[in-house]
Amino acid sequence: MSKKLMLGNEAAARGLYEAGCEFVSSYPGTPSTEITEFAAKYDDIYAEWAPNEKVAMESAFGASFAGKRSFCGMKHVGLNVAADPLFTLSYTGVNAGLIIGVADDPGMHSSQNEQDSRHYAIASKVPMLEPSDSAESKEYTKLAFELSEKFDTPVILKMCTRVAHCQGIVELEDRDVVEDVEYVKDPQKYIMTPANAIKKHPLVEERLNKLREWAEGSDINRIEEGTSNEYGFITSSTSYNYVKEVFGDKYPVLKIGLINPLPNNTILNFASKVNNLVVVEELDGIIETHCHTLGLKPIGKDKFTNLGEFSQTIVANAFGIKKEVPFTFKEELPARPPALCAGCPHRGIFYVLHNRYITVHGDIGCYTLGAMPPLNALDSTVCMGASVSGLHGFNKVAPERANNTVAVIGDSTFMHSGVTGLINIAYNESNSTVIILDNSITGMTGHQQNPTTGINLKGDPAGKVCLEDLCKSIGIKRVRVIDPYDIKKSEQVIIDELDADEPSVIISRRPCALLKNVKHPGPIKCDTEKCVGCKACMRIGCPAISMVKDKAFIDETLCVGCGVCGQMCKMGALPLRKEADND
Repeated sequence: MSKKLMLGNEAAARGLYEAGCEFVSSYPGTPSTEITEFAAKYDDIYAEWAPNEKVAMESAFGASFAGKRSFCGMKHVGLNVAADPLFTLSYTGVNAGLIIGVADDPGMHSSQNEQDSRHYAIASKVPMLEPSDSAESKEYTKLAFELSEKFDTPVILKMCTRVAHCQGIVELEDRDVVEDVEYVKDPQKYIMTPANAIKKHPLVEERLNKLREWAEGSDINRIEEGTSNEYGFITSSTSYNYVKEVFGDKYPVLKIGLINPLPNNTILNFASKVNNLVVVEELDGIIETHCHTLGLKPIGKDKFTNLGEFSQTIVANAFGIKKEVPFTFKEELPARPPALCAGCPHRGIFYVLHNRYITVHGDIGCYTLGAMPPLNALDSTVCMGASVSGLHGFNKVAPERANNTVAVIGDSTFMHSGVTGLINIAYNESNSTVIILDNSITGMTGHQQNPTTGINLKGDPAGKVCLEDLCKSIGIKRVRVIDPYDIKKSEQVIIDELDADEPSVIISRRPCALLKNVKHPGPIKCDTEKCVGCKACMRIGCPAISMVKDKAFIDETLCVGCGVCGQMCKMGALPLRKEADND
């Protein structure tokens, strides 16, 4: 048996491999993405990117239905998209084991909210396991398959940013040989008509009771003794690590591994042995609320916030402890606002939209950074696909503004949930202009493939969706393709389509500047003799451009030579783009 230092996500993927998982379908979403990427490296596991999380979960259920252990992965907001099948799969149960991997993002490092996925486990009445480190990420994944098959239920494996992206030592074991579960036709179990579903609800409640009984006798919820009973801590996930790092073995700790259903007797017995019961949990007071239902009065959210991430310092400060925590900065770090990369193909489009004072419904992706200064181009960003649907509603009630309002959405996000909004525009005939920012990849989460790229997760050729044909097939007659590096032409096409009196789509097509297979003409240089220091080039917000001694300065380590800045300069101090060999 060997050991390896692994990310929590990598360890979860190892758990899938060792547990005999054969099917993985996910949609990339930070901080969950790497589980599927690492799983794809095992030849024994079929892994794919699905168009969205709902499709991923339904596909994973199909594999379970056929008798193979399966997994689907997503981030917390992706569980919103997959909630429809989740609640019904709780009723149907499974055939072979089915794990739903979800990663929360306390602190919103890369998310539009910091919702607590434990609510979904409670609402759907599905068991949820919550590891606190890489070793547990692997072991809980394997346990999740056992529980799934033992209790006939999908099981949620809840990660969070720190557990997913921190490293720990993991013991590697051989892959289990798991026999396929025979598929047997069973309409009463799997066909959720009202007559069948009404009989399943009591079984779901009975299952929760059995799971709670199992947990009472399992070390999944373990008690670690301390030398003083002045305080006793109930905690889980990464909060457990903070409590242990601050207090060590001084106070007893009840570490919760099965977060739903929560135990009753274990908590009551633990509470009876300590003077003050303390619950430490990030985001909402799920464990604390359960303690209150048991008649306990723990210290919880009155001392700990339900906002953002915790840390050793936060836990220590809550108890008035001035504790030197290693590996933390004493100085305040300078702000580093996010920005579109140098050469990003979206920059020119956002410059045009901002410069013409166009109202822009934004969406989820790296192009959301178009909201940042100096572009300031976006007016709203809600969730995946909402830009297209929101544009339709906006233009229906304010048709007088339709000729100055657009939606922007990336190619991957369009396939995820934007296409249905566009169908709505075509079907209900709103005079709306949608700009699809096609950068040939799923950019924000780290360059994953999607149905428009023609390459699958393994890097092999795959079916490719033609955006032009798709848009036309659903009833959009006006479909234009532009190169966003050509500012003047892009602006004219946007003006033309906004002036049209029918729905239209503009596909802004230029691959992400960071793609390895994209060749660039190389950095440009400023002609300081021509530069008058007007700062017109600074209006596009390119990180490769700065002002040095009142002259434009191009950082050659960042500049790719896209030539957008040259189109800003009326003095000719910045050269226009020279096409690379592959353009």
